[in-house]
Amino acid sequence: MEEFTMNTRIYMGEDSCEKISEFEIKRAFIFCDPFMKQSGKTDLIVTKLAKMRVEYYIFADVVPDPDMAVIQKGLNQLNAFKPDTVFAFGGGSAIDTAKAVVHLYAKMHDIARPCIIAVPTTSGTGSEVTAFAVVSDREAGIKYPLIDSRMIPDAVFLDPKLTSTVPPSITADTGMDVLTHGLEAFVSTDANDFTDAMAEKSIRTVWDYLERCVASGDDMDARAHMHNASCMAGMAFNAASLGICHSMAHALGAQFHLPHGRCNAVLLPIVIEYNAGLEIPGETDALLRYLDIARLLGISAGTNKATVHLMVRQIRSLMSRIGIPVHFAELNIDADSYLRSIDVMAENALKDRCTATNPRVPAAEHIKRLYKKLYQS
Repeated sequence: MEEFTMNTRIYMGEDSCEKISEFEIKRAFIFCDPFMKQSGKTDLIVTKLAKMRVEYYIFADVVPDPDMAVIQKGLNQLNAFKPDTVFAFGGGSAIDTAKAVVHLYAKMHDIARPCIIAVPTTSGTGSEVTAFAVVSDREAGIKYPLIDSRMIPDAVFLDPKLTSTVPPSITADTGMDVLTHGLEAFVSTDANDFTDAMAEKSIRTVWDYLERCVASGDDMDARAHMHNASCMAGMAFNAASLGICHSMAHALGAQFHLPHGRCNAVLLPIVIEYNAGLEIPGETDALLRYLDIARLLGISAGTNKATVHLMVRQIRSLMSRIGIPVHFAELNIDADSYLRSIDVMAENALKDRCTATNPRVPAAEHIKRLYKKLYQS
């Protein structure tokens, strides 16, 4: 049996956040990072809550790649405030932190969790519609994907104006994360017709609009399309899950503290080559799935394998045009440290829950070989 559920209400477009005023809220707790509070961006929510005479509290201690220390701190303050509504305002780290804290809070008290409203300010993670939250163990150098359907937010507001000031480098990193989500969901062993529809649309949208967003941050048409693409890719992988590009990116990012989207981007081409079996005789089912995407993007060559090869080259070309590293040397990682870490990263990637739905079943040696291939690029 296959399943696709979508319980999150999605409001999209400029000024969509005005709809917040229609929600029944008594006590609101806002998760964000320090910049969001200091810059006054949280005023978008706070001014509405004030007009609604809603008591609110701002937790502005979210950090990139949230760990248990931050989650525990948020849990302590949530316990003290006891909200009926929680706002997750910011990028993936803020949304993941809010989801994890609220989930633990509800389990601790054995109560229905507060309403979660996500307001993403980057177009990348899709966390606003997923059951996933990624938590880091900094000492062990590991990222743990938490998965529970009860963490899925109740409502999300996709206002492209909130992404207009995101720097080009972050726009590029997060945009490549969206592309990776779409591609991995499409070739996942748990993919179905519904996830395919979301994945295909998100991939096509990134292909058409990401470069425009990087070049002109104030291009609201492109920003709106990318914001929607991020959410659609989230819907796709929430049901279909992901694959080893994410597993390897989690391990790489945790070990060397690199942005998640950038880790996905640099690994994506070599993972596609591996999953499609471009180095082995014959044509695999995964190859034919990638072929469908290549045709969707208008990419064609003499043979099926040549077409997928060309798609990989065009992905690398896109990365180069938007400033994403295409060679290992551009990642600013110490080469010796990287080579020494390959065994540990491969072990952690194999344990990652995203690996279970990869279209090609990897052995430890396969993962190590891919990490070495990245080093040689």
